Amino acid sequence: MSTSHSVWQGANRRIHMQEVGLRDGLQMEKSFVPTADKIALCNALSAAGLAKIEVTSFTSPTAIPALKDAEVVMREITRSPGTVYTALVPNLRGAERAIESRTNELNLVMSVSATHNLANLRMMQEQSFASLAQVVALAQGANVAVNVSLSCVFGCPMEGDVPQSDVFGWVQRFVDLGVPGITLCDTTGMAYPTQVHKLTAAARALWPAVEFTLHFHNTRGMGLANVLAAIDAGADRFDASLGGLGGCPYAPGASGNVCSEEIVHALALMGYETGVDLGQLVVVAQQLPALIGHDIPSQIAKAGPRLALHPVPADFEAIRERALARS
Repeated sequence: MSTSHSVWQGANRRIHMQEVGLRDGLQMEKSFVPTADKIALCNALSAAGLAKIEVTSFTSPTAIPALKDAEVVMREITRSPGTVYTALVPNLRGAERAIESRTNELNLVMSVSATHNLANLRMMQEQSFASLAQVVALAQGANVAVNVSLSCVFGCPMEGDVPQSDVFGWVQRFVDLGVPGITLCDTTGMAYPTQVHKLTAAARALWPAVEFTLHFHNTRGMGLANVLAAIDAGADRFDASLGGLGGCPYAPGASGNVCSEEIVHALALMGYETGVDLGQLVVVAQQLPALIGHDIPSQIAKAGPRLALHPVPADFEAIRERALARS
């Protein structure tokens, strides 16, 4: 890999952490997390210093009942200066609801895989693009920021590898619409580090003015490695999910997104500046099992940070004395 960004030496380089657990994570949960608890989670994440928080999704409540309280949550959260509050919107109606609820940024989604797009969104790719183009125009008229998340950039669970030319073709079409932010999504955890480095470096070289975000899942255990590969290629914005929640209904066995507190912990040890208070983030993550009714993948929430020390055994002094007696 390139050494131009010296991935092993953070040197206080800023990495923007963008939390997606409230949307990408909670939408997969069978248990409905009460509205007040969603608001409290978002407020705690804001206080922890996340650069961007994907608060909810303005999709049909019938389609995603777990997020049926989108308007209330978005309107009632406490907003911290410097934090961007974004939401997924699927269509014009969703965009109107999001704008009315004072959403800072609209996150639009389509897949670079024709098969995944049809399975996931029930539309052909051209239909998706036409619909999202209308949303982009609406947002621009309302002076609301737009980001487009492209699914299956690093592989499709039904098609296999997706040609880089296909990926970049869709990037260019949205750039031509004036979209300033593009998220390159490893939707089902198929990415691997050398692939990530190559594609990220090429994208940044072709569109230096575009704000690229990388979105990884940890399905095959390469989430952190992929984050580091992207950083080495110059990326500085990453989606991650509190507790490692998330998944994909069209990828059997898919695990959640890369875990927010695990990424923050690793980057802090390497000298990167995220602006996130790890201690506060871990406290929030530790609240999740009680809210969702099951354990979470996060190892940091369970084991604590690297220097979370433990007391010596209760009989340590007796052990010492016996050892000294034998010396």
